Amino acid sequence: MMHLWLFLGAMLAFSFSTVAGGGGAMILLPLTSTLLGSDKAAPVIQLGNFVGRPTRLMLFWKNINWKIVRWYLPLAVIGAFLGAWLFASLKLEWLQLLIGAFLISTFWQFRFGKKKRSFPMKISWFAPLGLGVAFLSSLVGATGPILNPFYMNYGVTKEELVATKAANSFFIAIVQLPTYSFFGALEGGMWWYGLSLGAGAAIGNWIGKKWLKRTSDLRFRQYLIWTMVLIGVVMIVKWFLN
Repeated sequence: MMHLWLFLGAMLAFSFSTVAGGGGAMILLPLTSTLLGSDKAAPVIQLGNFVGRPTRLMLFWKNINWKIVRWYLPLAVIGAFLGAWLFASLKLEWLQLLIGAFLISTFWQFRFGKKKRSFPMKISWFAPLGLGVAFLSSLVGATGPILNPFYMNYGVTKEELVATKAANSFFIAIVQLPTYSFFGALEGGMWWYGLSLGAGAAIGNWIGKKWLKRTSDLRFRQYLIWTMVLIGVVMIVKWFLN
């Protein structure tokens, strides 16, 4: 039953996250933490992401902005390794509070999607952004929505945003997963849980692409912003409950 819940949860989360510009992994955090424990959630979600990500890459391959990938990826690889290394020994729950507050602030930054940009974004900024976000992703388990305001302010299309984030996440996971495994944070039955998540995510990506085609640019921004705000609220509430 646990595998079934993980599969269904991932399918629903990634169907919606395709239309909302990401956030599938963060939507899964409460479910995965409840079923497996917070100490296992991050590596299992990253494994599920890695298994399901090739489907999204194939579906959106032609929309990947490789210029962003080239700036983002090099330092992100370093950040992913450092975060996964520290995950095994540090518990920085207060990071959820900061991330949650930032996500909620996007509601005012973009005026509920009516405003296309809130600040000018330069391509070179993706390098330090990659270092920081990949580091946090390894510690918390999912930080994809943090990137959305930066992609939006750079002016990417809805398909570019989904595709480019998918490419960056896939390559980063190649570093995160072996590091988790080497330091003992990903072992045994956790691999099977990750595969259940990944199978659900793969189907969810396919459903989400069909949904995305029928979504206007304004509606896409609204979905994206509401998702960031709701995830931010959940993270802050979870932090206080802990």
